[in-house]
Amino acid sequence: MHWILLRGLTREQAHWGEFREQLEAAFPEHHFHPVDLPGTGVHFRDPCPNTITGIREKVQRQISHIPGPYGILALSMGGMVALDWAQHAAEGEIQALVLINTSSGFSPFWQRMRPGAWARIVKLLTRRELFDREADILRLTCNRDPELATIKHWYSIQRQRPVAMNAALQQLRAAVSFTPLSHRPLPDALLLASKRDRIVHWRCSEALEQRWQWTFNLHPDAGHDLPLDDPQWIITHMRQWLAR
Repeated sequence: MHWILLRGLTREQAHWGEFREQLEAAFPEHHFHPVDLPGTGVHFRDPCPNTITGIREKVQRQISHIPGPYGILALSMGGMVALDWAQHAAEGEIQALVLINTSSGFSPFWQRMRPGAWARIVKLLTRRELFDREADILRLTCNRDPELATIKHWYSIQRQRPVAMNAALQQLRAAVSFTPLSHRPLPDALLLASKRDRIVHWRCSEALEQRWQWTFNLHPDAGHDLPLDDPQWIITHMRQWLAR
């Protein structure tokens, strides 16, 4: 199966780090394709829609050359794009859905973005010192101390493919306004969340579990960027879930 990997607000495919290679080693029978949201990565010069549906439609055009059916693994705002896609997909188009630390309009706004995170994120988006900004983003999204090499890598990404302020604000508007349709798009999906996520409350994932009876696993101490904090935990739960 071909998997589409989607990251979150202002992040691009290079921010996955070694996670794609770890997935390929764990699931050699599958193919994994990181895809950039509009306004980021290889599309950093492109305008970004201010709705999740508009972002999803641009992502779908990007992957039209990849044969379906698809699995989607998505983090944070990428999970909103994935959920919207699954709800608008043709029957059988989406075979597997893994959502990590995502949220939706099914949860109250103070859980979708924790109160303490708002001011920090706005401050980070407007900060001019790129190296310090990327280091602070890592410290906010991860609960493991970031290595200097990772900070330098993220700094290099922003130097090469900077995300425009307008694109960041458009993505933020899209995320804040997103409410899924009421119908369950798949009989089951895998919901993964971090109990110590300082940006999105884990109960946002629990809300999807309770609404649609999907599979839910909670990490005890990882941060928002679960693929960086504990990639093997994700792989273990994916392996168990896919085996069903």
